[in-house]
Amino acid sequence: MPEIKLFHEIKEIGPEKWNNQRTTDYPFNRYEFLFAMEESGSVTAKTGWQPLHIELSDGDHILAYMPLYLKNHSYGEYVFDWAWADAYHRHGMDYYPKLVSAIPYSPVIGQRLLTQLDPEPLLASIQKLLPELCNQVQANSWHFLFPEDREIESITHPELLVRKGCQYQWFNRDYTDFPHFLERFTSRKRKNVRKERQKVIDHGITHRKIEGADITDQELDKFYDFYRITYLKRGQQAYLTKQFFHLLRELMPENLLLVMAYNGDEAVAGALSLKDSKTLYGRYWGCLEEYDSLHFETCYYQGIDYCIEHKLQRFDSGAQGEHKIQRGFEPVPTWSAHWIKDVGFNQAIRNFVEEEAEAMDHQIEHLKSYLPFRSAE
Repeated sequence: MPEIKLFHEIKEIGPEKWNNQRTTDYPFNRYEFLFAMEESGSVTAKTGWQPLHIELSDGDHILAYMPLYLKNHSYGEYVFDWAWADAYHRHGMDYYPKLVSAIPYSPVIGQRLLTQLDPEPLLASIQKLLPELCNQVQANSWHFLFPEDREIESITHPELLVRKGCQYQWFNRDYTDFPHFLERFTSRKRKNVRKERQKVIDHGITHRKIEGADITDQELDKFYDFYRITYLKRGQQAYLTKQFFHLLRELMPENLLLVMAYNGDEAVAGALSLKDSKTLYGRYWGCLEEYDSLHFETCYYQGIDYCIEHKLQRFDSGAQGEHKIQRGFEPVPTWSAHWIKDVGFNQAIRNFVEEEAEAMDHQIEHLKSYLPFRSAE
């Protein structure tokens, strides 16, 4: 059985050890991304995300790393378990704290167990050690969010519950340009998208795509103002600090794309995405004031243009948003796994996720009927 060691800060591990276990260029499990979260104060015990990153070793050699956090709330996860927490509360029980293996504030599918070895036996070891691990930090559950398919297929422990969700993603089918992509649409849906794009032009708004290394301090600060204001409009505080975005540009500029919208010379909106060699990940958005169709243009259509131009295979637009379907983003399943310490609640939640999965299957098939593509497509 491998040995488990917990780290309260990722900088205790260091970039070389952590990144040496990665097997893809997926940006969200990079040391630099997680370090920026912690160093900027966005992810700390004070914000309810206490890092407890896992190191697996055989005593002599490091076998794997996994991001892990001790949490006292469910914000910033996007696999919603508020109803579970409420049920605990109504029964006079504590749902929190809980352990979460995830990328904070980032509902993006990707590798969660970083290893150069076969992940299946290592994940099996972690599953066996869950009761001991939760007791060690006095947690009542463990949650494994947005893992790769092969990782979720390695979930074999009988007490672990697998939950199915849904997101919307765009796929590049060798399009040469945006009009080529629209050729797949029905005439009415194609006309709607063209109208949306024209509305932004009619507002006098133009867009610039800025690669990470070319983003200036002024542009990044302006984007952050938009991002923060958008949260304030909803009566909320922004999750991420300005320093987080500056650290991203400093530490991993090759993974950043900023789309800025201008009304004349004045910047009015921005969308910051991450990217790797295959995928664009739409992540952060903000605007100074609302313009009809500006959000769709800045966050989606400009991203699709970029993917086609740079031959990226996929555009992961983030959580939620059925409005994305009519714009060519297809519903795809997402996964999570959950270990619930209390036996009674484990069974109750098992019943819930099984019923939810069946409903989700039907929902995904139903949502596909709203895609804008011609029936022959």
